[in-house]
Amino acid sequence: MPSPEHRKEVNLPVQAPILPMLSKRIEKLPVGSDWIYEPKWDGFRTIVFRNGKEILIQSREGKSLNRYFPELLDPLVQQLPRECVVDGEIVIARNGALDFDALQLRIHPAESRVKLLSRQTPASIVLFDLLAVGARDFRREPFQDRRKKLESILSAARPPIYITPATDDSSLARDWFRRFEGAGFDGVMAKSKRGTYESDKRTMVKLKHERECDCVVAGFRWYRTGKRPAIGSLLLGLYVDDGNLQHVGVCGSFSLEKRHELVGFLEPYRKNAASRHPWNASDGPDRQDGLSKKPGAQSRWSQGKDLSWEPLRIELVAEVAYDHMQSGRFRHMAQFRRWRFDKKPADCTYAQLEVAPPEELKAIFAR
Repeated sequence: MPSPEHRKEVNLPVQAPILPMLSKRIEKLPVGSDWIYEPKWDGFRTIVFRNGKEILIQSREGKSLNRYFPELLDPLVQQLPRECVVDGEIVIARNGALDFDALQLRIHPAESRVKLLSRQTPASIVLFDLLAVGARDFRREPFQDRRKKLESILSAARPPIYITPATDDSSLARDWFRRFEGAGFDGVMAKSKRGTYESDKRTMVKLKHERECDCVVAGFRWYRTGKRPAIGSLLLGLYVDDGNLQHVGVCGSFSLEKRHELVGFLEPYRKNAASRHPWNASDGPDRQDGLSKKPGAQSRWSQGKDLSWEPLRIELVAEVAYDHMQSGRFRHMAQFRRWRFDKKPADCTYAQLEVAPPEELKAIFAR
């Protein structure tokens, strides 16, 4: 009989690329015996294929991430079943919290830089679903069965490979939601025990943190489609202790009718707006820790996108909702709530933001 190292490789029933199953946002955590809850990780979604000695770390968009995370390749070969497909998230943990900025730095064109970072800030991979083992396709199996099989094949897993914590206790899930935001978690996932794996469909649900703050509206970008002028997004700012206005993100997702309406509303605030504007391009670059504090700066993340913008006089304040702030900026696009004509722009500071106390990442891996 041939040794395991020389046996014929199985043709995996799930072939790359495949899009992962997605989630939709909810306002309240579902409760009942049909649900399994997991912490929502803030990292790079990935589907991992192992076929013999071959490993493919596939991104959410179907591209290979192998070259950006070389430190994960050997552990995946050593610990995963010889033929399998699993779903998970790549994360980097530092100082007891997830560090998404460190994760982004990995997407770098220089191989030498990637290798250096892989030693300085090594990544981990957290697995939470199973698509195939050997010749068996698990996608039509109920999630509770996929989860049990995942636990069995990863029972001896060791860092940098983890299986995500899971519970059917909604009170524990709510406790995770409250306690672990400071460690960089996005919120809580809820998955039906009977649910199958549906690629590229939003069949899971997620409860994410949402807070509100008042921001200076210091500029806008045009909407790039349509024949009539329309506003694409509003550029938001908050004042730091030294009195500078820092660009913290944008808010958008307006209806087309609202985009047209905003053109007329913002017109009076455009007059003489470029004069002494705090984000005037003539001020030159303004960067901190590799992140632009002003809009329009090109970086490897912008990928040549048109980031041109129009200034507004520093007079408007908007209340926006956001879910997470990282390195002084909104992690995702904020949502417009209302205008605050009763508030002065100078009052829009970082002091108003609620800061979640940190929780050690190891607490959620106590198991």
